[in-house]
Amino acid sequence: MDSQIAALRSAINDSDNVVFFGGAGVSTESGIPDFRSTDGLYSQKYPYPPETMISHTFFMNNTAEFYRFYRDKMIHPGAKPNAAHLKLAELESQGKLKAVVTQNIDNLHQMAGSRCIYELHGSVYRNYCMKCGKAHSLEHIIGCEGVPRCGCGGIIKPDVVLYEEPLDSDVVGKAVLAINNADVLIVGGTSLNVYPAAGLLQYYHGGKLILINRSELPQERNALLVVRGSIGEVLGQV
Repeated sequence: MDSQIAALRSAINDSDNVVFFGGAGVSTESGIPDFRSTDGLYSQKYPYPPETMISHTFFMNNTAEFYRFYRDKMIHPGAKPNAAHLKLAELESQGKLKAVVTQNIDNLHQMAGSRCIYELHGSVYRNYCMKCGKAHSLEHIIGCEGVPRCGCGGIIKPDVVLYEEPLDSDVVGKAVLAINNADVLIVGGTSLNVYPAAGLLQYYHGGKLILINRSELPQERNALLVVRGSIGEVLGQV
């Protein structure tokens, strides 16, 4: 792996327009389980499949059950940034990294110090009243029981993209622009199985695609460099 780390370091050092695209694997080293690993949400037992429980229809029709699952499995307020988050923030401060495009909703990139972040699936740290639009904190969601409500009586909804809901077009547009303009695109900690987010890679037209992942990805045939390993371990050595 030493030669691969050296090649990764060289690609970053030679560029001032790096974009990072990441998924759940970026946060697993912070103690947040992903969906598809052996101990992830898809391998656990619930009355309904996870993809059903975090769908728009389920939220609207079974709001209390949604929040029971959401508080138990989707919120991790004690999680801290790991080596991957910290390295990306450092690269941004050096003028190397121009943007982070993330599928995660955990706010760890912000905690690490990154500024230009496009959250494709929203954030658990933002919540709003469906009736009056008032913003509410994550602490409010955690602190109340059952279905959280606003002072106006409206139900509070997390600013998280649920199944059946579209991605925010403004966020997607900015992410596409960043990826399209990137010299180096680093993809890490993602299976690239979640669409439409994974489809954003088609907008990268450069010749320096770098994949960092524990498992094999179909996109490897188009990559300049493939590094097998955890994203924190790899980026921590750059």
